[in-house]
Amino acid sequence: MTERRYSEEEVAAIFERAAEVQQTARRQLPPGEGMTLADLQDIGREVGIAPELVAQAARSMDQGGRAASRTFLGLPIGVGRTVELDRRLSEEEWERLVVDLRETFDARGTVRYDGPFRQWTNGNLQALLEPTATGHRIRLRTIKGDARALMTAGLGSLGVAAAVLIASAVAGGLGDPGSLAGVGLLSAIGFGMLGIGALRLPGWAKLRRRQMEGVAARLALAAESQPTDDPLIEEG
Repeated sequence: MTERRYSEEEVAAIFERAAEVQQTARRQLPPGEGMTLADLQDIGREVGIAPELVAQAARSMDQGGRAASRTFLGLPIGVGRTVELDRRLSEEEWERLVVDLRETFDARGTVRYDGPFRQWTNGNLQALLEPTATGHRIRLRTIKGDARALMTAGLGSLGVAAAVLIASAVAGGLGDPGSLAGVGLLSAIGFGMLGIGALRLPGWAKLRRRQMEGVAARLALAAESQPTDDPLIEEG
């Protein structure tokens, strides 16, 4: 018997329904439950992914470090990630990390050495390598300084507008077109600065988090390998 072949429209409809079923199953999953590593490895086998690769990827997520963030007016103004490594990196591994940072953030940056400490910086973007009792710690962090400056200036402009408005009210000059025009202009400038600064932050923070997660995951996977014969970074 000849196996049925589906048209392009039928193929699209089948996958659309399958996706709907998958989303429904996800919504019905009880809180606190999920999939075990064995479940993920079974799925991986079905699509041709070796179980050890699935386990390695899962470990990289577990070892991907702790995320951190700073907010300003409820918006993400700074993001960071800290990764604890259970062994010391070699000089060559540190150099490869610098290459990864430059490629990920599309910035040359500057490298500094201070005894056992290593640092790569590009403006507000920093990667710090620090010795610990068990190995090394890498800190990735950055802050959106220009957005914060814009929003702060916007708040200042609104504050001045409010002060002028109050002073005009006390002096009985609320009906003065010149005063009202000045208050309106200051308010418009203030709200404009706040808006421009605020609109940049969510997308910027999302991108930086994703980039830092990628760097942390690749670093964790590399650190899982056995130490090489390369010289380790000295304690100083």
